[in-house]
This record gives sequence, C-alpha cells and structure tokens, in this order.
Amino acid sequence: MPTSGSAATSDRAEVDTIIVGGGFFGCGLAVHLRRSLGQRVVLLEMEEDLLQRASYANQARVHNGYHYPRSLLTAVRCRVDFPRFTHDYRECIVDDFEKYYAVGRDFSKVTAAQFRLFCERVGAPIQVAPAAIRKLFDPALVEEVFTVREVAFDAVKLKEIVLRQLAECRIEVRLRTEAKCVRRLEGGALEVTCRTPEGEDRITGAAVLNCTYSRLNKLLIDSDLPPIRLKHELTEMPLVEVPDEVRGRGFTMMCGPFFSIMPFPPRGLHTLSHVRYTPHCEWMDGAAAGWRDPYAVLRRAVRTTSFPHMIRDVARYMPCLKGCTYVDSIWEIKTVLPKSEVDDSRPVLYRRDCGLPNLTCLLGGKIDNIYDIVAVMSAMDETRRA
Repeated sequence: MPTSGSAATSDRAEVDTIIVGGGFFGCGLAVHLRRSLGQRVVLLEMEEDLLQRASYANQARVHNGYHYPRSLLTAVRCRVDFPRFTHDYRECIVDDFEKYYAVGRDFSKVTAAQFRLFCERVGAPIQVAPAAIRKLFDPALVEEVFTVREVAFDAVKLKEIVLRQLAECRIEVRLRTEAKCVRRLEGGALEVTCRTPEGEDRITGAAVLNCTYSRLNKLLIDSDLPPIRLKHELTEMPLVEVPDEVRGRGFTMMCGPFFSIMPFPPRGLHTLSHVRYTPHCEWMDGAAAGWRDPYAVLRRAVRTTSFPHMIRDVARYMPCLKGCTYVDSIWEIKTVLPKSEVDDSRPVLYRRDCGLPNLTCLLGGKIDNIYDIVAVMSAMDETRRA
C-alpha cells in the first residue's frame, strides 16, 4: 500500500487508495489513511448513505472482554480497545445503564469461578451482583450473576461523528456507487469498474481496500479472483419493550445457554439475541452449492420472527423476561471466519495482495476492531519497508 501522497502512487492511478464499502471500517480507514499518511482516498458505497447495514444492524455493544472467556487474545484486545473507542467516540457512547453477566449452571462452557478468574486475569472489572439482581434469575439454572463494566453505542450518533471526520479530511465519498470488479493495469495501478445511477464508471488507484463485510467475496468472484472461506448467518434480533425489572439494565447469559438483552439507543428499545434462534440459516462460501450473494439471501428471506421461541427459553433463566413486548426485528447478515466457531474468537481478517498486488480484503467482527485493523496494516507496511 502506498505510504503517502501522489509520489507513491502507481502509474496511471488517480488516487492512492480506493476503499470499497462505506460502513464504519471503510470510513474509519479512509480517515486514518488521510490523517496519518496524507493519502488521496476515494470511498465507494452502493447504498444511498453511509453506515446503513452491519454498522447499524447489530447489538450496539462495545465489548470490554467479558464475552470471550474461550479466547484470551480477543478478550485482551477488547480490554485495550475499549478505553480507546469510548474516548474517541464518546459522543455516541451510552453508559447510563447497569450491565450484568450471568453464568449458567448446566451446559455452560465455563463455571462461575472460571469466569471470574478469567475476568481478573484480563483486568476486566467484576464483582458479584446485588441480591436483588440475582433474585431475577432461577438459581436452579444460573450459578452466579456478576456486575460488569460494559457500554453501548448509538449508531446514528456514530454516523454523525464519521460524517464530520470525512468532511474535515475532505475525503471524496461516492454514494450509490457499486464496485463491480477490479483489475490491474499495465502501469501497476488497480482499476475499479463501478455501477452508478448514470451508468458505468471507472476509477484507478494504487491500492484497493475491500471493506464490504458479508460481500467481500462478491468483488473477488466478479473479478475472477479466488474467494475467501467465510461463514454467513441470516440473523434476527428482536427489538422489545422490557419490563420494569430490566429497564435501565442489560443482561448477558454465558457461556453455552447464551442470550443477551441490551439497550439499543437509536430506537429507545432493547435488542434480544439468542445463540440458537438469532441465526435463521447459515452457509459457507466455497461449499458445494456454490457462492450465494448474502444481500440476495437477506432480500428474499421470509422474515418470520423467532421471538416466541427466544422468549420462552430465556424466561426459564430470567422469569421476568416474560414481560417483554415484541416491537420489531433487525435483520442482517453476520459474517465470521470459520475458525471463530471453535472458540468464539473475533480476529480481524487482513489479507493483502488478495489475488492482485495491493488489493486488500478486511473483515472485523466488533466495532472496536478498527484499531486492530489499523495496527495490522501498520505492522505489514513496516515489514515491507524493512
């Protein structure tokens, strides 16, 4: 990847870097490349606005390590990134609620003692929850409940921050512009063919960052390049009104009989996720059935809510959750690396020269992965310059 301005730009390139995908990672990397390296960047987004898909359609949790007792590295990265994210994006941080983690007595992959020891080892604040909170759970099914430190973010306010940063950096943003394919020109530049409302367009850059999340492989396949092995899930998170016992609070059940109910700031509601019922279907890129466009799967899905199944199960652990009232659902495609299925880890994918020199594919599973991606990019560039 070029390190600065036009002097490092390959022959025939109009800009230093073309970023495909206007989610949080694409926008954040555009700002980073402009501020830190002085690059000329153009950002391509097929939707009519930025941060409209996975950046909005998620549980709005800023992780502080608790979620990952089976992946120490992910937990440690959360502990490093949590204070940075909450500081850098403090205008969108929502912390006016209490947060609790409970550990299941049966089928849990960790015991309460193991969970507490894990938190202490990674430095995540934890203490036994007050008796009034523990009484909300069925003691026959829940071993212990802990008070923790975790916050949410407001995706609408996050977008406002990002738009301001892009404007301050004078980064060119092209909306309603879908990158169709990429090819290498004789001079070494990369040419991206785009579809716009006016027709076909082309732009050349010294480097291309593919930040399209669930659609990473579409750009590769349409460019006649080998796809990356990824797992996709069609997911539903119901938005609910919560009973008085839950208002102003968030709860997560670990680690096996997993569910989580968290404030969702943009709507003033709570999201409900469930390890069994949030995914409605799943598939792997590269399977015998061939590649499936995740956006097409989402568009054609019959959106029948699984809320009745979720609430029946979670109310076994927290009987007061029977008082939740269903309002709506958030539907999206969740994409992870297959190896994450083993330990629930959330490593970043950073694949440089992905079929073409200077074509890089990036994938993160958490909002604060932006710092991990920047760190990996910087380390890779340092290695190449050495």
